[in-house]
Amino acid sequence: MSILASHTIGFIGAGNMAEALIRGLVRGGHIAPDRVMASGPRRERLDELKASYGIKVETDNRIVARNAVVVLAVKPQIMDKVLREIGDQLSPGTLVISIAAGVDTETIETAVAEGVRVVRAMPNTPALVGAGATAISAGSHGSEQDLATAKAMFDAVGITVVLEEHHLDAVTGLSGSGPAYIFLILEALADAGVKVGLSRRNAQRLAAQTVMGSAKMLLETNEHPGQLKDMVTSPGGTAIAGLHTLEEGGLRTTLINAVETATKRARELGRGGK
Repeated sequence: MSILASHTIGFIGAGNMAEALIRGLVRGGHIAPDRVMASGPRRERLDELKASYGIKVETDNRIVARNAVVVLAVKPQIMDKVLREIGDQLSPGTLVISIAAGVDTETIETAVAEGVRVVRAMPNTPALVGAGATAISAGSHGSEQDLATAKAMFDAVGITVVLEEHHLDAVTGLSGSGPAYIFLILEALADAGVKVGLSRRNAQRLAAQTVMGSAKMLLETNEHPGQLKDMVTSPGGTAIAGLHTLEEGGLRTTLINAVETATKRARELGRGGK
């Protein structure tokens, strides 16, 4: 039996990430639909979630905050507003799980009642297809049981790692923003396939499967990516010729810089940056 089965889980915010988690929890059998709630400003959106997953919906965030393990699935720019709205509805001992990029647990704890337990999480959009990567960290009142509850939730849509909170902005820059980098790489690979004579459909499918298969190899073998790269790279062959071009173009440095820049932006958002 899932450790989530006895909880009621309430999502404040009803966007794509909230739906991904709801889908994984309900369709994966981790929790009964009538033990899941969602709130948001758009009634039409809430009705869609209710029809698709059989969950309860509310337009009043405060009702959700009073009755559930609360998942704050809102953008960091409106977190202050949401916390002002629900802060006095959260009783000591309530578990709050936040997926807002850059917003630290101390900020949330300061806005709510003493003793509210906070876990911060950074999932990514492949959670929409059950292949998410999430990092979680507990706040000052969070327990090992709270981390286990949060981990079970995010494991329903992918893999989860537990980290110290000071690493969470880096996770935002890497795996949180990373799908955008990979989609850009996939688009470029597909364009390259078209340039050398493949149809767009075949080039895109081959590129996507290559990226997915390579990632699966890394996860399942746990080998260093350099070693897996060397397996493909024969002397004087095609792969080493292609790798030379990538290194000459600065791909490695550009990706490192992208992660670093996105990490800095996550920190700015956490400090209330626009």
